[in-house]
Amino acid sequence: MTSAFIHVAVAAIVNNKGEVLVSQRKQGTHLGGYWEFPGGKLEPGEVFTNALTRELKEELDIVPLASRPLIRARYRYPEKSVLLDVWKVESYSGTPSGVEGQRIDWRRIDQLDEKLFPPADRPVINALVLPERYLITGEFRDAADFERRLSAALDQGIEMVQLRLTHEWLAVNGESCALEIIQRCHSLCQQRAASLLCNMPAQLDVPAEAGIHLNSRRLIGCASRPDAKLVAASCHNREELEHAQSIDVDFAVLSPVQDTRSHANARPLGWARFHALVDDINIPVYALGGVVAEDLETAWQSGGQGIAAISAFWR
Repeated sequence: MTSAFIHVAVAAIVNNKGEVLVSQRKQGTHLGGYWEFPGGKLEPGEVFTNALTRELKEELDIVPLASRPLIRARYRYPEKSVLLDVWKVESYSGTPSGVEGQRIDWRRIDQLDEKLFPPADRPVINALVLPERYLITGEFRDAADFERRLSAALDQGIEMVQLRLTHEWLAVNGESCALEIIQRCHSLCQQRAASLLCNMPAQLDVPAEAGIHLNSRRLIGCASRPDAKLVAASCHNREELEHAQSIDVDFAVLSPVQDTRSHANARPLGWARFHALVDDINIPVYALGGVVAEDLETAWQSGGQGIAAISAFWR
């Protein structure tokens, strides 16, 4: 018989130094000694936001003032199954303290060690590390135009870039032009400390420090995770999302959420369907297709990590 999931309200409390607050589970308890994100299970009939406020007051003596959904992650331990309903808390009143005698600490988000956290918390770490916006490169006239467009996006705060070069583009422009674009893109992303993922024909070499973005065709053909520090996948349905999760990609994009010129004949999912598809997927998922910067809040409320886009960011 399948055990029911215990619904847990979890807070990823962040500060303006790029740190997140963690607490250590007491020895002698379930998963004692591991570090975790503060929170606790909902009482029967309790509203989620009330539960989050109650838990933070009881555990840390703080009251959340501004928070929003981050990720929902499910995990089955031998003794119980948990649904971690994680919200990112960006402001609060009070000074955090270990009210229940637990150790607490601020840890740099980009230096969190997954081995020190329970397995259920690992998707949370992934969601914290990833940015809210994901740029996919679009059309450009030449290498200089490409560099101008990418520089402008990075100046506007873009922290993660998918360099997308198609077989059709390569056939027209040739490998020498492709190599120049790859080099310029890699250099600019390194200068601005932005993550780079490459989505392009297999004959083109991916820079050693770059990640890989699998289109849906390559995704379905993968029996295991490609050898790269960061791996993402394009998905359009439940089957592809589940396969992306099964090979342990770091995140996915799901499209098209809304009408888009690039896929004019594709039926848009809509936000309700997007939410239903990603709700029990344990990897961060970006909304793609017809989205604009103003859709970011809607994406969060619909279970998304954020938004991925070409036209919204590739000016």
